[in-house]
Amino acid sequence: MTAHSIFKEYIWLANTIRRAEKITFAELSSRWSRTTMSGGQKMSRTTFNRHKDAIEDLFGINIDCDIKNGYKYYISNKSVMHDNSLQNWMLNTMAMHNIIAESMSLQNRIALESSSSADEELLAQMTEAMKRQVCVKVTYKRYGTNESKIHIFEPYCIRFFMLRWYVLGHFHREATEEKTESDFFATFSFDRIENIELTDNEFRIDPSFSIEEYFKDYFGMLTDNSISLERVIIQVYGNERYYLRDLPLHHSQRLIKQAENYDEIHLRLRPTPDFCRQLMMYGGNIRVTAPAWLAQKIKDMHKEAIKMYD
Repeated sequence: MTAHSIFKEYIWLANTIRRAEKITFAELSSRWSRTTMSGGQKMSRTTFNRHKDAIEDLFGINIDCDIKNGYKYYISNKSVMHDNSLQNWMLNTMAMHNIIAESMSLQNRIALESSSSADEELLAQMTEAMKRQVCVKVTYKRYGTNESKIHIFEPYCIRFFMLRWYVLGHFHREATEEKTESDFFATFSFDRIENIELTDNEFRIDPSFSIEEYFKDYFGMLTDNSISLERVIIQVYGNERYYLRDLPLHHSQRLIKQAENYDEIHLRLRPTPDFCRQLMMYGGNIRVTAPAWLAQKIKDMHKEAIKMYD
């Protein structure tokens, strides 16, 4: 059996247990026999144990047995499987890959968006710098500028958001009267990086740093702690209310009210410009009711948009 085939089995097993939450070995074996990978054979206990150990080594996902409640298998460290975790993203992505790979007869009926080869090369170099804990030197051209600039920073983390790759860079500088902050972060999108070099300058990441904690109060990649943390109340109309039920804008989103023709949702975040732009995408299907300053901002943005057609 090829390494690729075995890997597909790992993905199937981890995803099956995750979706079932708790499942007996007999049921697992039965479900396995109904897949094309099994050739109609049930999974042996030896194979299961071998795969279980490999999944823990490769993904850090622990599969344990609940002996007291029917000898059912489950993922015991569910904390690694939250929505934005690397494990969750890998399992979902690889499961999709497996499904599509087994459906090549439908290749003319499945359309996908893909990252550029430049993204792949940058991802490889950024992760290498992160593993070696060395600074990177990038040539970067921001939107709206004509000149590229060179930045040297510590690559703290990488994030994939709305089909784009970003790196969060950590900087050190001497504090001045104009810029009193000596340590700060800045975000760089891969598609604006023109060149990258790994330096010999080593760094040690702050052990208290958490990517989830850093971005938890924000919608996307823009961060600004000068914007106050707000309780945002939005009324959502039309089909958008069903869309936002399935795909929340933010992890803090809560459905508070379901009226006849709208949902009322509450979020707790810092309303950065990218969050405002996202709200604009829904046009007349959303209405911000609080805070008042945000409602006015969205209203003014709509007015400016209308002027473009005058």
